Amino acid sequence: MKFLVYIETDMGDVVASSWEALGAALSLSGDVEAVVIGDRIGEVTEEAVARGAGKVYSVEDETRALFDLDRHLADVKNVLAQSGADAFLASHTTNGRDLAAALGADLGAGVIADALELSLEDGKLKGVRGVYSGNILVDVTVDGSPQIATLRPRAFAPAEKAEGRTAEVMLTDPADVNSPYEVLDVQRAEKGEISLTEASIIVSGGRGVAKDPELGFDLIRQLAGVLGAAVGASRAAVDAGFISYDHQVGQTGKVVRPDLYIACGISGAVQHLAGMGSSKIIVAINKDPEAPIFSVANYGIVADLFEVVPAMTEAAREKLGK
Repeated sequence: MKFLVYIETDMGDVVASSWEALGAALSLSGDVEAVVIGDRIGEVTEEAVARGAGKVYSVEDETRALFDLDRHLADVKNVLAQSGADAFLASHTTNGRDLAAALGADLGAGVIADALELSLEDGKLKGVRGVYSGNILVDVTVDGSPQIATLRPRAFAPAEKAEGRTAEVMLTDPADVNSPYEVLDVQRAEKGEISLTEASIIVSGGRGVAKDPELGFDLIRQLAGVLGAAVGASRAAVDAGFISYDHQVGQTGKVVRPDLYIACGISGAVQHLAGMGSSKIIVAINKDPEAPIFSVANYGIVADLFEVVPAMTEAAREKLGK
């Protein structure tokens, strides 16, 4: 089976979980190609070769610097026609899942979304994904061609780099598409802020910070800083204006799978659990002993986050010597 893997970029920088999609494809097949779309993507293209792609299609244009679904969809369809790939993989990022869904709809192909495992069975892709907020794992296969799957970030090992690898790089013209979208402004996360989808530790805040949101998230950021963690939030905290949407974890935010997830003042709505329920270790801090978050937590602390989080930060500083 031939795979085509979408290597996502953002203003010339690679989205690291793309290498996990490449690694998954390489673990299943010796015939793996990659498509890189963006602006100033020379280094990303070279890295795709170094990580094992047998051929790389490079679609480079300033109009592709930011993700535009119409343009990226047209580019991927062009590359698929050239490649003849049997399967298309992407990381289950916001852009990756949009692209995969649109591609499936356009080509009449099914999509295995947010796969935790991927295998080949009788020439077909089989994925394992969570349903009912991750409480049940199901096997999924799809009809149509190409077979399409998006992969949960941090669920697969990234493709390894190796010196001396060579591969054909196909410089591919961007599709001639008049996009209806116009980017008016780009707001970047603060420099040095850790990406939620790539973080091994996440400290998240919820509606429990309501009595003093500024102080609450300041305490959460302090703990995250000591632990080298990303800062997350529930939808309730985002909707209340306590923190920006790019921190939202959940069904309508980012789906994460860190080694450690610390939920501070988060009740545990189904939508939030769907986004973080696969975390390896979950620590919940909530004043309400009946909060649903405790049903999925490995460790629970029934207490006020304004008292517990500073104590955790101080203990972490002492333990880590910071």
